[in-house]
Amino acid sequence: MIRTYAPDISPWPVMARRSPPSGHAWALAHRPEAAGDARKITQEVLAGWRVADDAADSVLLTVSELVTNAVEHAEPPLHLRLSRAQGARRVHIEVCDGGPAAAQGGWAASCTRGEHGRGLQIIDRLTVAHGDRAEFGHAVHWADVATAA
Repeated sequence: MIRTYAPDISPWPVMARRSPPSGHAWALAHRPEAAGDARKITQEVLAGWRVADDAADSVLLTVSELVTNAVEHAEPPLHLRLSRAQGARRVHIEVCDGGPAAAQGGWAASCTRGEHGRGLQIIDRLTVAHGDRAEFGHAVHWADVATAA
């Protein structure tokens, strides 16, 4: 059973690392609507953290791009993790997936070459740092977005 919008959901078991006190994780359904679900979750969290609107917009777009990439190019499961260390001027985003898919998702497969493929360029411009790491049976795509003091 996939749950969303529940801040008491524990971090995914395989990748459990020590979460900062203000970190949360959510399981998302591996389907096109996941990006919208992730944006709603993120918007609620950012409002609670009182992140300024311009920084929140950058976080929301970054989350959307990372989740969309996971749905289009990776296998399930799909998880979103948001954290912010006490006093930090960054929001840390992690999207975990089941690793590369054997075939492109339906949207990417139906597009012409010029209709997709700019997500990482967008993430490059919005974030202070981003990257990927492999963990046993999973891939983690992460990004740090600067926020106001």
